[in-house]
Amino acid sequence: MPIRKNLAANLRRLVSGHASVAAVCRGLNMNRTQFERYLQGKSVPNRATARLICTYFRINEDDLYRAPEAPAPEHKALLPIHQTLYENMVRGPAPAVAGGTYFTYFTVPDRPDLLVRSVTFVRREAELVTFRRVTRWAEGHRGSGARAPGWHYGVAISQLNWIYFAGINRRQTGEPSIVAVQWAPFSEPVLVGNAFVLTGTRPVCVKVIMRREVRRISLRQALRMTGLVSLDDPRLDRLVTSLVREG
Repeated sequence: MPIRKNLAANLRRLVSGHASVAAVCRGLNMNRTQFERYLQGKSVPNRATARLICTYFRINEDDLYRAPEAPAPEHKALLPIHQTLYENMVRGPAPAVAGGTYFTYFTVPDRPDLLVRSVTFVRREAELVTFRRVTRWAEGHRGSGARAPGWHYGVAISQLNWIYFAGINRRQTGEPSIVAVQWAPFSEPVLVGNAFVLTGTRPVCVKVIMRREVRRISLRQALRMTGLVSLDDPRLDRLVTSLVREG
C-alpha cells in the first residue's frame, strides 16, 4: 500500500477516537483543508508537521506510516528483574501532579546567563502518570536547526515527597534521563529540583524548574517556545528568573 494511503488510513483511525476532525485540527493548530488532504491520501506532511501530529496522537512516526494491516513490532519479553523494576516504578501512589502542559527549565553548565526551556506533556491515566518532554537547543540562527534535540518518553513516580520523571530519549542516542522535583513552598504551584543529564562531554547534574502552563496554548505554540532563553529576557516568567538567580 502506498505511503499516502497508509497515512490516510492511520489518521482516519486516530481521528475516530476524537470528537471530530475540526477538534483535532484545533488541537494541532492546523488548517483543516491541509489536514483533509492527509486524510484523503492526497498529500504527505513534512518532517516537522509529522512530528507535531505524532506528538498530538501520542504515537511514533513509524506508526503513522505503517501499513494498517501490518502488526506492530513485537517487543522481547522482559527479564524478571526488568519486569520487577518496571512494576515497582509504576506502582502507586501516583504522584500529586496534574495532567497538562509544563514548561521545564534546565540550567546550562558553565552558562549562568542561560536556561534551556523544554515542554513536558503530562498525562494521567487512573494511577499511572506518563509524560513526553521535548527539548531543543536553538542557539544561533533559526535555520541552523536543533543542536541537542530531546524527545523523552517515560513515567512519573512519587517517593518521599519527591516526584521522579524517568524517561528515555527516543531521538539520537536513546540515553536515559531522570528529573527529581518537589513542590516549592510558594503560593503559586511550581516544582523545583535537579536533573541528571548528558552533555556532549560528560554527565552533569543541573537545576530544574517546572511550571504548569495555565493559559490555553496550542501544541505548535508550546513547541515553538522550546530552546535557549536568556535570564535577561523580559518575556521569561519572573518567578523562574527569581528562583534561578536566588538559587
